[in-house]
Amino acid sequence: MENVKSRAKEKWLVIAVFMFVPLLLLLVFTYVPFFKMVQFSFYKMKYIGPRTFVGLKNYVDVFSRGECFRSLFVSVYYMAGAIIQLGLALFLATMLVFKTRGSGIFKGAMFFPYLICGIAIGFIFKFFYARGFVLDSFLQALGFNIDNIPLWLEEEKINNISLAATSVWRYTGQNMILFLGAMMSVDTDLYEASDLDGANKWHQFRYIILPSIKSIVVLNLILSISGSLSAFEPPYVITNGAWGTGTYFVIMNRLAHENQKVGLACAMAIVLLAIIVACTVAQNLFFKYAFDDGTADESKAAARQRRKAAKAAKKAAKGGM
Repeated sequence: MENVKSRAKEKWLVIAVFMFVPLLLLLVFTYVPFFKMVQFSFYKMKYIGPRTFVGLKNYVDVFSRGECFRSLFVSVYYMAGAIIQLGLALFLATMLVFKTRGSGIFKGAMFFPYLICGIAIGFIFKFFYARGFVLDSFLQALGFNIDNIPLWLEEEKINNISLAATSVWRYTGQNMILFLGAMMSVDTDLYEASDLDGANKWHQFRYIILPSIKSIVVLNLILSISGSLSAFEPPYVITNGAWGTGTYFVIMNRLAHENQKVGLACAMAIVLLAIIVACTVAQNLFFKYAFDDGTADESKAAARQRRKAAKAAKKAAKGGM
């Protein structure tokens, strides 16, 4: 009995020792800074100097300042880009899963942009979009007049689309690899059985691939849309938020570091966290309701149709009586 107790104590001691360092790092670098940020959001303060308690005034300013509120609409461009990026990644992954020649080289080329530092990508596209540089030179070689080519970074009708395209270029390969990895786990016997039944590639994608990887699709969509709300590197490096391209993070960075309005920036961070959590919960509820979770023998749509048919039959039976 004593040996059993001794082994149990040693087991818990080992668990405590291995958990101590990760929990300490998590506490020091995550939870303590977060609660300090919540505390600072109720103060009018700079990094150095006196603090004045202002209560909820900073939160009121977040929604009353035009630049803070407008920056949320800029995120819509990145959300649209995220949807395009996921659709393109899903299409390319589907093409590669059906034994395409040169697929290894293509996968490496598509994944390579994700390995590049975001700041470096910003500088690449800053010169790519600059007047008279790469993109303009390419269009001129095709016969376009330089006067008819828009200013990709200065015209407000197109600059946010140009910046969102950089995110599409960077993250499409990453999502393609994630989708491809999920598709490779699908049992190949299902493809062979569908071929015998006369199914084409579209039928295989719709009825075999997509239902099998829907959890990865939903996860990538949630992460992409949530990440769109916190887009920072492209607008910060390429335009520094000028010409109406300032995203929420760019405006928050400007207030915190350039204007030294630390309390207001902390309030913006808390508001952004609340928006991301709300969007994530809403997406989870939507996909949970709209799609089968893959654990039931009957999909939710089929269950709703069955219940509707049962109610109609019951109503008809009562009418006949």
